[in-house]
Amino acid sequence: MTHSCGTSNGLRGIVEMPGDKSISHRALMIASLARGRSVIRGLSLAAAPISTINCLRSLGVQIVENNGETIVQGKGLFGFAPPTSNLDAGNSATSMRLLAGILAGQRFEVTLVGDDSLQRRPMERVAIPLRLMGAEIALTESGTAPMSIRGGRKLTGIEYSLPVPSAQVKSAILFAGLGAEGESTVREKVQSRDHTERMLGLETRREGSFFCTSIRRGNEPVAKEFHIPGDVSSATFFIVAALITRNSELTIRNVGVNPTRTEFIDVLRKVGASIEIQNQRTIAGEAVADLSIRSSELHGDISLEGDSIPRLVDEIPILAVAAMFTRGTFTVRNAKELRLKESDRATALVRNLRTLGNEVEEYEDGFAFQSRKMNIGCEIDSFGDHRIAMAFGIAGLAIGGVRIRDAECVSISFPEYWEVLKRLSN
Repeated sequence: MTHSCGTSNGLRGIVEMPGDKSISHRALMIASLARGRSVIRGLSLAAAPISTINCLRSLGVQIVENNGETIVQGKGLFGFAPPTSNLDAGNSATSMRLLAGILAGQRFEVTLVGDDSLQRRPMERVAIPLRLMGAEIALTESGTAPMSIRGGRKLTGIEYSLPVPSAQVKSAILFAGLGAEGESTVREKVQSRDHTERMLGLETRREGSFFCTSIRRGNEPVAKEFHIPGDVSSATFFIVAALITRNSELTIRNVGVNPTRTEFIDVLRKVGASIEIQNQRTIAGEAVADLSIRSSELHGDISLEGDSIPRLVDEIPILAVAAMFTRGTFTVRNAKELRLKESDRATALVRNLRTLGNEVEEYEDGFAFQSRKMNIGCEIDSFGDHRIAMAFGIAGLAIGGVRIRDAECVSISFPEYWEVLKRLSN
């Protein structure tokens, strides 16, 4: 599907985002690891969490939708049933990596597969610590899925320092640690998103320059109610849309503002963005707030590098679009991880920015360009990547005449994205 983006005269109104995708995955898995009935409210029903639902159902977990609530009948740490076929994680790396931690200590053999994009993404990073705990995991020669996990292995707790900050790898170790002998500790120099720790009731402590989280066998989750806040990653696109289109006045309600997820707001405020965080409160252990955004004249250089990259890597596509309308330079370095997402996002961004008329310098670990305001329409390739499609759809609101190829890929995180964007645009 090719989506045409018309020029917007501004975004106005009040909107809520779908449930946070990262928290939705974890709520489903933790509810499945608990014994008994859990209720999840606000669950994201985008393609990625649906992949988690399908995998859990294949493991014998009963999951049903009932009047907007998701009911999960948990099986306990070792109550899962052997699947009758491979577990298909679709396009969801979160599903595959986190489930690997849960399945590492089960009593049966299982193979995790995914679509072509997922089976090109690196899985050795999660297999290494799980093997150190005693799991037997086989990958392809290039360290990618299919991922085969042989059951019946006794797991032992480890202390592991993450080479690259990753909430997915950290979560996999913590999930495996639920059933491992002794204590498992994850150490990271840059704190990645901490939803798993919060939902399992774990504390993160500082030890020198490291953030450390530990878990012991026997900390089995209990069945409970989960409340999923609005997805702040989805909100970033609407925030930038309101900032760069004139006459915008937008309120986004009930958004998760976990401090490990909101550095992009600080980045945008430094170049003049009018973003107010209002009515902040805590719901089920997560910070939630309303965001008020107004059209803004953006100016100043933006440089993303070093420790900020792990906390901003998913927001780089939309920040690059914001930079097109910011008087200044935009530089990204130390971001090789961009090349290991649903697409090679560094190359995808560089090509699309150039298509829009920007002179972009590409590096092995990032890219840089000087902002220009575009007055041309063109066709943009999504590369089958939801964040690339969503970001350049926002550029189209300000430029006009932009067409996004394979625009349906937004269903991975936000199936109603184009409809909501149209409704808010004047």
